[in-house]
Amino acid sequence: MTFQSLSQLSDKIANLPEADMESMDKALKRDAVLTKPAGALGKLEELAVWASAWQRQHPPRFEQPQVAIFAGNHGVCAKGVSAFPSEVTVQMVANFDANGAAINQLANQYGANFSVWPLELETPTKDFTEAPAMSEEELLTAVNIGWKAVEKNSDFLIIGEMGIGNTTVAAALSAALYGGAGEDWAGPGTGVGPDGISRKAAAIDAGLELHADILNDPLKIMQHLGGRELAAMMGAVLAARFKNVPVILDGFVTCAAIAPLFKMNAAALDHCVVGHGSAEPGHVKLLQHLKQQPLLNLSMRLGEGSGAAVALGIIQSAIVTHTGMASFAEAGVSDQD
Repeated sequence: MTFQSLSQLSDKIANLPEADMESMDKALKRDAVLTKPAGALGKLEELAVWASAWQRQHPPRFEQPQVAIFAGNHGVCAKGVSAFPSEVTVQMVANFDANGAAINQLANQYGANFSVWPLELETPTKDFTEAPAMSEEELLTAVNIGWKAVEKNSDFLIIGEMGIGNTTVAAALSAALYGGAGEDWAGPGTGVGPDGISRKAAAIDAGLELHADILNDPLKIMQHLGGRELAAMMGAVLAARFKNVPVILDGFVTCAAIAPLFKMNAAALDHCVVGHGSAEPGHVKLLQHLKQQPLLNLSMRLGEGSGAAVALGIIQSAIVTHTGMASFAEAGVSDQD
């Protein structure tokens, strides 16, 4: 699949495959006869049924999880919105390649297939306070990279990001999609103080004013205020829906990246769960708009897909209990009847 236009992408978002009800029903029936009181495993039971429905098979698998990290640089960094220079994005990509980052260790822990996708790091997007961040062609190129990054044989997908300045971009997208001013969405990101947060808020407000005429179009919002790595994550989550791969979302930047999908189609995130609630303040607000509850709250704000990767252990627990437990009949245990 290669998207050639925004209208083609929009049509794909409007016509999403639904959950496999037969697999869901099989999972519910198995859960009902396992050696436990009904509902005793709480959220784990729900996750096992969800996984079966979106993998479109029963029993659900936990054999080949995938972690895909997308990296991009942002022209808005010229406005002093980050505590670190854009060169750090390139340096961290090298760290990912050398197996030195937190996400590498977490991916290794669960035997996940790991890949990192740098997107034209030598050419940052344009400063969205002065021009659209990307052309339509640049947006579609990033979306197509995200789509192709998702492997069909993956049984779960974690998407993560690296991009100095991208919490400003995430806040701008959130404000454009769900309203409010820069001060309502800007947070510390990489660790900027009050002055830095004020600069972020001012940049967001300038971007919203400059691009006011496209704020009713979620894909144009991504083009004008987003970034390559965010567009790629959006493409990856969309691809996962069509490739029968359930998704575990990470923090603020990841959720902002997929928010245009939800804005366009209220069912677009049904194959997703949110792994953790970020310490970045905008994430809490954004999750309310996305109608999502995180599995974990550990005060993390690293990005890289790290919070979602920690939550991968919960997903694994859901699958192994669902598939490995004995039924009442198999165990010779009397059930409620």
